[in-house]
Amino acid sequence: MTEITIRKNDAGQRADRFLSKAYPNLKSSLVCKLMRKKRIKLNGAKAEPNVILKEGDVFRFYLSDELLTKEPLKSKADFRGISAEINVIYEDENILLIDKPAGLVVHEDNDNSSDTLINRVLSYLYNKGEFDPERENSFTPALVNRIDRNTSGIVIAAKNAESLRILNQKVRDREIQKLYLCAVSGTPKPREATLTAYLKKLSDENRVIISDTPRSGGYLTIKTKYRVLESRGELSLVEVDLLTGRTHQIRAHFAHIGHALLGDGKYGDNVFNKRYHAKTQALCAYMLVFKFTTNAGALEYLNGREFTVKSTKKLWFVELFQK
Repeated sequence: MTEITIRKNDAGQRADRFLSKAYPNLKSSLVCKLMRKKRIKLNGAKAEPNVILKEGDVFRFYLSDELLTKEPLKSKADFRGISAEINVIYEDENILLIDKPAGLVVHEDNDNSSDTLINRVLSYLYNKGEFDPERENSFTPALVNRIDRNTSGIVIAAKNAESLRILNQKVRDREIQKLYLCAVSGTPKPREATLTAYLKKLSDENRVIISDTPRSGGYLTIKTKYRVLESRGELSLVEVDLLTGRTHQIRAHFAHIGHALLGDGKYGDNVFNKRYHAKTQALCAYMLVFKFTTNAGALEYLNGREFTVKSTKKLWFVELFQK
C-alpha cells in the first residue's frame, strides 16, 4: 500500500485529473476502473473520479509500483542545466512577469531547443529554492501567455497552482489587458480603429492567411484595435490592443491592410526591412494591465496594477522615432 497527501498545489482539481498528471501510467479510464474496484481510496473510503481535492486529503493506493512511477515528471528536471537568466519586471510569491527577449522561444518548438523561456523560469525558481520537482506531486510552474519567438515583451508565469487557475480564467475572460508596440510601414488610416477580419492558420506552412469576409474551412474571427502614436517618414509607431489572440494576428493583419511590420520577413517586405537594417520584427508586448471585473481571490491585490517593460525607450524600433 502506498499513501500520498494532497498539498496546496494539488488542491482544487478533479481527482482523476490530478492522478493522471501525478502518475502518467494512470490514464483517466484506468483511474475510474481502479476507483470502482477500491484499489484507489480517498480518505479511507471509495473515491469518485470527479471529486474536487482539498489540501490534506489522503490517497491510498493498492497498486503495483510500475503504475505509480513518476519518471515522466522527473524527466522535466532537465531545466536544471539551463541558464537561469531572465529579465524580471515584477515578482511576488505568486507570479513572475518576465521581459522576454526577441529570439527566445517560450516553449520547445520544432527545433527541440531546451533553452526556452519556461525552462529558464524553472531554473530561476529552482536556484531560489522556490521549486523542486522532487517535492511536487503534479504541479510545475507554468507560463500563462505566450508570444512568438521573435516578439519581445511581457510574459506571465504562475508560481503555484491557485495562481495559474486564476490567471488562466482572467485571460479567458479578458480581464488582463495586453498592449503591444509595433513599427509599421506607412500610416494606417484612420489613425485609430478596431479592425475585424477572418484568419486561417496554415500549420504545415507556419503562417496564416486573412479574409475580409467570413469563410468556412477553419477561418476564425479576429479583432485588432490600434492607434497611431507617431508617424515619421515612411514609418508609424502604433499601439495595439489585441482583442483576440490568434497566431501571428498583429503581423498578418497589418500586412493585410497594407502596413506590414518593419522587420517581418514572413508577411512584410524584405527590401523595406533591409533599408532599415531590421533583422527582427518590430513588435513588443510592452504593457500589461490587470483589470479584474470579477473576484480574483488570492490575486485580488493585483487589480488595477499596470506594468511596462523597462526597456520601452530602448527598443530599437522606438529609437527610429527619436532621431
